[in-house]
Amino acid sequence: MFNKKKQILILITVLITTLIFAQERESDTLQTDVIDVIKPYTPAISDAFKVKEAPTLDDDETAKKKDIKYNIFSFPVASTFTPAKGKAAVVDKAKKVELFDNYASLGVGNYLTVLGEVYLNHNLGRDESVSAYVGHHSSHDGINEALTNSGFSDSKINLSYNKRLSNLTWTADGGFQFETYNWYGLKQPEFDKETADSLDAGHSFHNAYVGGDVAFNDSYFKTVNIKYRRFGDNYGSGENRFKTEAVGTIPIQDQELATKVFFDYLGGGFDRGYLSNSELKYSNFQVGIAPSYQLKKEDLTVDIGVTATYLNVIEGGKSKFFVYPNVSVSYRIVNDIVIAYGSIKGGLIQNSYFDFTRENPFVSPTLFISPTDEQFNASVGLKGKISTAMSYKVSGGIKSEKGKSLFVNNAIFALDEDYTFGNSFGIVYDTVSTFTVGGELSADVNRNFTLGIEGAYFGYSSDNEKEAWNLPNLKASVFLDYQITEKWFTGANLFYVGQRKDQFFDARITLQEPTVIILDGYLDANANLGYHINDRFSAFVKGNNLLGKEYTKWQNTPVQGIQFLVGATYKFNF
Repeated sequence: MFNKKKQILILITVLITTLIFAQERESDTLQTDVIDVIKPYTPAISDAFKVKEAPTLDDDETAKKKDIKYNIFSFPVASTFTPAKGKAAVVDKAKKVELFDNYASLGVGNYLTVLGEVYLNHNLGRDESVSAYVGHHSSHDGINEALTNSGFSDSKINLSYNKRLSNLTWTADGGFQFETYNWYGLKQPEFDKETADSLDAGHSFHNAYVGGDVAFNDSYFKTVNIKYRRFGDNYGSGENRFKTEAVGTIPIQDQELATKVFFDYLGGGFDRGYLSNSELKYSNFQVGIAPSYQLKKEDLTVDIGVTATYLNVIEGGKSKFFVYPNVSVSYRIVNDIVIAYGSIKGGLIQNSYFDFTRENPFVSPTLFISPTDEQFNASVGLKGKISTAMSYKVSGGIKSEKGKSLFVNNAIFALDEDYTFGNSFGIVYDTVSTFTVGGELSADVNRNFTLGIEGAYFGYSSDNEKEAWNLPNLKASVFLDYQITEKWFTGANLFYVGQRKDQFFDARITLQEPTVIILDGYLDANANLGYHINDRFSAFVKGNNLLGKEYTKWQNTPVQGIQFLVGATYKFNF
């Protein structure tokens, strides 16, 4: 340790001696004269510097800013200004349309046509109301080719009572109808005016019904309806029908099964057959259930179900059980623009005397009534919207019906009964397959104008009959409604029915075979024009069969030519 200290001390002494010696040598060589060097300053860019926006202060302590307060010397000033009150902008409002609960309409036209309607509705309280409808439509003769009176009349009255409760709404209704027609379809030249004058071709129908329905607000049952109808004619025929149906849902875990249960009884009879004096009776009842389940997944909707029906033919002592598919599928290919759909369904159709007369009032009171077994009815198609105002639908399908009812012209026997001169129609049953392809196009341009076009082609195949009698091979129609102005309105429809086939048979001529008759297709044009005189009164004019052709809808039964009707409608409240 001592040696290290000694060495350090010697080193320091040498350094000090060396510095002193160097200083002395410098004093000996440097001169004491002053030399001034002068040179002009030439600035360069590199000499510039940027002043900082927030310079750094070198003060030991930065002084704190002093708060500055600004004051104004305000004093009140008297003012006489009074602001005007604001007003809401005036908007032009459309005149409120007054609604009426009742109306009466009356029209008269050529062929001594009279058309009248009265509808009345009255609220008995907040939750109950009654309504009534009375209507009459008649026309007197006027068909040039007819040898007998061809006029008709239809008078009816309907009454209804409606009651709304907290958990349900129920309605009771009833009505009566009386109709008259003439069997004027006498074939010429087989019959002449003399034969026609010897006949009483008039016949009439009477129809009475009572019924009701209940709609539940919060129940497994959604709706229940019931109806009884008594129908008959002036030839002693009578028919009773009682039908009830309940629609609801059956909960199964977290799912619901939509279910329909129905009961349908039909019974009636005719005083005689077409060629015999024996009474014709018929009666049966159907009991059925139709459950279905709906499956939805994104753009796909599927309804899967079946219809099971038990048929008991009381008059014949037979019974049978039927099961039909009830399936439909819908798939949105392109939103609402293109929707593909399809279905396959079936059912047991309850034919009745009443239903046959709705389609053809010239049937004879000698019919055999039997249900139709629609084994299946399958169809596929596309539907959707071309635009917000226009929609379309195209479809094709095939169905098979066992025991399908077909109207056929009765053979000429010229017996004592006035309907045995080939001027009435009967019913035959056959297994018929029907192929259909068709389409629809509808446009709702606005609420003032609507237009629709539809058409379908039909192909038939029958097992026993030569033809599918009186079924058309083509149907097409066009309709439009147009509110021209606030006062004027109009509408029109044009429909075409293609060829049908019927048979003609004169049984008075021996060895003659029934002849197939082709009924030409027909085109019918109808139009109406109306004017609102005020909120209550409107006047109208209607034209039917404007082409003026007395076409034949049923064999030997031409219709009236061009028809005009002028009338007025009055709306009111009590």
